[in-house]
Amino acid sequence: MTDIVIVGAGPAGLTAAIYARRANKTVLILDKAAFGGQMVLSPKLENYPGFETVSGSELADKMVNQALELGADVELEEVNEIKGENGCFSVSTEDGNTYECKSVIIAAGCKHRHLGVKNEEKFIGEGISFCAVCDGAFYKDKTVALIGGGNSALQEAVLLSENCKKVIVVQNLDFLTGEKVLQDILSKRENVEVITGAVVSEIQDGEVFSAITIEKTASGEKQKLFVDGMFVAIGLEPENEIFENVASLDSNGYIDSDESCSTKTPGIFVAGDCRKKSVRQITTATADGAVAAVSACRYIDSL
Repeated sequence: MTDIVIVGAGPAGLTAAIYARRANKTVLILDKAAFGGQMVLSPKLENYPGFETVSGSELADKMVNQALELGADVELEEVNEIKGENGCFSVSTEDGNTYECKSVIIAAGCKHRHLGVKNEEKFIGEGISFCAVCDGAFYKDKTVALIGGGNSALQEAVLLSENCKKVIVVQNLDFLTGEKVLQDILSKRENVEVITGAVVSEIQDGEVFSAITIEKTASGEKQKLFVDGMFVAIGLEPENEIFENVASLDSNGYIDSDESCSTKTPGIFVAGDCRKKSVRQITTATADGAVAAVSACRYIDSL
């Protein structure tokens, strides 16, 4: 039996693994995708302590390597159920495997939020992307739309502007919400146009992605934008439904917990973006990971 199973290998899960291994607890990390979580999609991080600038993938590699060097085990499997109580839990995966453990840390992160307009699903991966690092090179010397106005969106826009002929930023609010330093960078790029107070109302159908229609939220005025691709960066949403039997969810689907990262089930803890909180950054995720691991270790020691 493993001491702690960690669901998710983003910054919260990896930090939890590091702390748990340093406390001599056996650890298994399960993740359905690549290790590193959402931070691997960030081309440049400038607000993580200790690094003036670092790519998300580089930071993720360092965290993964540290966890592995300390002896954490990892498996690429998607968790579909957690059951148990009183220091004996079972974590089942889509591959048909079941792992027994004394404690569980849920660090499942979030998924990209979609626009919810017609034809969106049809063109995901075929004109619509959520990652400029992954797909930006396909749009070299082309025109793209970037939907969103927060930090992640503006970082994507900066990256795209380095290779694209034109980048059109579309924000639903009347102002951008990203850091001023990012706004200043974009304002100096001649190939960047910013449209605020507008939403995407339609994606043109056809064999290939070719145009979107945006609508001004105040006036209802519509405008068609002919673009070769669209990058969506309007935030994240949790996928916590499978944990409802062991953790309480708020109205937005995030897991309720206290400052010890505990859930309603003793022995099950939560960390990172899947937890109800006011700030979602890599630094807050790593903080959660440390707290959840310490709480899990204390729980196991009390059995």
